[in-house]
Amino acid sequence: MLGQYTKWLENITIGLLLLTIFTIFTDVVLRYVFNNSSITIQEMGWHLFSAMFLLGISYTLQHDAHVRVDVFYAKFEVKKQAWINIIGFVIFILPISVLIIYDGIDFSYQAFLLNEQSGDPGGLPYRFIIKGIIPLSFILLIISGLIFTQNNFKKIKS
Repeated sequence: MLGQYTKWLENITIGLLLLTIFTIFTDVVLRYVFNNSSITIQEMGWHLFSAMFLLGISYTLQHDAHVRVDVFYAKFEVKKQAWINIIGFVIFILPISVLIIYDGIDFSYQAFLLNEQSGDPGGLPYRFIIKGIIPLSFILLIISGLIFTQNNFKKIKS
């Protein structure tokens, strides 16, 4: 099950990266070759990049590839590193994730109720979709964090 979850995160992130590249490439070709521009394509690039970044956070945590200050951490023994990872999840990742999920659900729901859309003519409608990815990404981050914590407990027991 863990392997499927991680593979799913990887596939989603890679898919969003490829779509972002294609969208930005299309925008550049339209702008510089055909002297034309599309607000819809520009906003789609922003939305895809945002979704890729937000959903990629969970994938990065799963592979223990997140940013941290390794000046001291790298010199610690494996069990001490595992404890730091567990404490970091409980103190930092979990509380901020719960807060963002709590506020993010209402944030996206209000956008849905208001039928919020881009303020630019020709911009994207349904802004609640990208706003809904915010709480979704932090739900996935908590799931990834729990798996990460479980893996660190295994390191402590071994």
